Amino acid sequence: MKIEGVIEMSIYDIKVKNSNGVEYDLSEYKGKPMLIVNTATKCGLSGQFDGLEKLYNEYKDQGLMVLGFPSNQFKQESGSAEDAAEACRLSYGVSFPMHELVKLNGKDAHPLFDYLTSHSKGFLSNSIKWNFTKFLVDKEGNLVERYAPTDNPESFKKDIQKVL
Repeated sequence: MKIEGVIEMSIYDIKVKNSNGVEYDLSEYKGKPMLIVNTATKCGLSGQFDGLEKLYNEYKDQGLMVLGFPSNQFKQESGSAEDAAEACRLSYGVSFPMHELVKLNGKDAHPLFDYLTSHSKGFLSNSIKWNFTKFLVDKEGNLVERYAPTDNPESFKKDIQKVL
């Protein structure tokens, strides 16, 4: 529903910080699909970094951006964004962009995850339940799909191909 005089916020209006603390607008990715993932290097699902990296390497030349956002909300992440990014690169060979440690839920949730959960469909979609919840955003900035923490990244290749 659109209210007269109220402008709907876009995902491209959201600012994020990379793991080095440099802030930028997600508008840098206009025209590119994004797979946004909340990560944790000490999580039992951290093996998914391999699948995420494979997707990134396979589709980055076609525009896919995989964006990792570490969070310690579930007490399974390193002490800082730099530590998390280093662990991702050294332990898992991650080359896709990693970002600052973020809160996923509650009053201090990062605006990106507020946006993603508020635009998700379905029961229990108003919060992040665990690490490695994944969100696929199309080239126009629309949330296409939300994937559960246990969904293997390679299982939604067809969805990624559709948004490329």
